Order: sequence, then structure tokens, then C-alpha cells
Amino acid sequence: MQDRLIKGSTGFISRFGAWLIGDARHFQILFLSVFLFYGINVLRWETDAATIIVTFFTCLITQAIFTALTTQDYRSLKSAFISAMSLCLMLRTNSVWVMALASLLSISSKFILRTKFSDRESAASVHKHFFNPTNFGIITTLLITGNAWISPGQWGSSGLFLFVIGFLGLMVLLRARRLDTAFAFLLTYGGLLFIRSVVVLGWEMDFFLHQLSSGTLLLFSFFMITDPVSTPSHPAARILWASLAGMLAFYLASYEFVNGAPLWALFVLSPLTVFLDKLIVHSPFSWIARQPAVAPNTPSRFYFLSKIFSHP
Repeated sequence: MQDRLIKGSTGFISRFGAWLIGDARHFQILFLSVFLFYGINVLRWETDAATIIVTFFTCLITQAIFTALTTQDYRSLKSAFISAMSLCLMLRTNSVWVMALASLLSISSKFILRTKFSDRESAASVHKHFFNPTNFGIITTLLITGNAWISPGQWGSSGLFLFVIGFLGLMVLLRARRLDTAFAFLLTYGGLLFIRSVVVLGWEMDFFLHQLSSGTLLLFSFFMITDPVSTPSHPAARILWASLAGMLAFYLASYEFVNGAPLWALFVLSPLTVFLDKLIVHSPFSWIARQPAVAPNTPSRFYFLSKIFSHP
């Protein structure tokens, strides 16, 4: 009896592990859920259940309708779930209807604002959205309504929490192969802030570190600008694109005093993805990990490792 329980537990853990690593969105859902729980229950954000429910409902029903009319691949509801959590984490408003509008705009943009290019491996035409859905929803809602805002200070300055965001975000990026994008943005943005604040103006390091200690900035760097679908497909193009985003975000924050400057920079530069993907053709990203061919005599432990490190 005990042996059967052990085998059953081992089998369940193995199946759960295979399911978890099979799609990078599973990690994002897990980690963003932790952040949302932390904000509501520990930081005591001023939000209500109705707003959260409407956000999730609008994102999921909009995704389901568009999916039914197009691909009919309802695994895409995972992406809508991620968009809903990202909106709850980054956007603030006094109106539940404004949040519903942001949700509708976020999901709709994936199906309406798309471009077509050739896949290098299959030579087939691939459609790809070039705006990060949550970024598009947030910025367009700010522009249209005037009754919404980004609140970088809502996370406080807890060093431990920021470390957790960075660590969990790193795990997601390693799975989605977009670590280069996050580093290019943070090095460019942080480097320019350091030169201006410490080298040119002679301010204390504490001020510079405070500029980089925003939970919103880290969430943006690890979970928004690194969106593997809407970012350029080729690594070199991503690094160039993310560096440009860092430069523009620095300018907007330091000289135009724009609140949420990185989000505005991403919104402005997102259409550049279309040009870069056509200039440097590369295989598009797929959320579902490709299953590698494995010889029958390959040891199971190596097969497990090959699934972890295989390029999705």
C-alpha cells in the first residue's frame, strides 16, 4: 500500500512538473498571482472585488469570443488571465467601467493590431501582434478616459519584496528565453540614470537606487517588455529595441517628468517590432514547448533535462 502511494505521488509530481514547464505562461500566472495577493492582503491596496471580477471577466470573455472566431485554440485563455492580473497590478481607476474598457482594449489589440511575416523554419506566413496587450490597454485607457493612472509608489520600498520580484521574474525569462531583453532595457535605463544622477548632478547613490526600487519598474522589466510574442523575434533585434526603449524611458522620466515613463516608451516603440521582424527574419516564439525527438534508449533523466532546456 505504501509503495503504491509513493509511486502515485511520484507520478503526480512528474506529470505536474511536465505540465508546468510545458508552457511558460504557467509560471507567469503563478508568480503574478503571488504579486496580486501580496498587494491586496499585505500592502492593503485600495481596490474592490467588483473591479477585479469585471477585469477578469472582460479579459476572458473577450479572448474567448475572438478565439472562437479565429483559431479556436482555447489555451490562449491563459494569456487573457495574465493580462487581467497585469491590469490589476499596474492600472488604477475609480471606475469599474474604465477597468472594463482597459480589459477590452488589451485583449482586442492582439487580434486587430497584427502583422504578417514569413517563418524562417516553415516558410509559412505567421500573424503576430506587435503591442503588448496590457501596455496597449493601459496607455490607450489613460489617453481616452483621463480617469485612470499608473501608481509606481503602491509597492513601497521593501527590499525583500523587490528581490522576490526580480528572482521570480528571472525564472520566467529563463523559461521564455527573453533574459536579453530585460537586461538590455535595465542596463540602458539604469546606466543613463546613474550617469545623470550620480556622475553629472552629483547626487547621492541612495537617490539613484530609489529610482530603480519601484516594484512597477521591475514588473515592467520582467513581465511586460519581455513579452515573447510582441517583442522582436531575433535576439539582436530585441537587444537594440529594448535599448531604445530604455533611452526613451530615461528621457521621458528625467526631462519630461512622465509618470510611468517605461510604459509610455514601450507603447511608442512597439510598432518598430514590425520593421525589425521584417529586417531580421527569425522563427517566432511559441508558448507551447516543442517536444524533442528522443531515442528509445535515452535515459529518462536526460529526456527531462532536454525538455527544460529546449528552445520553445
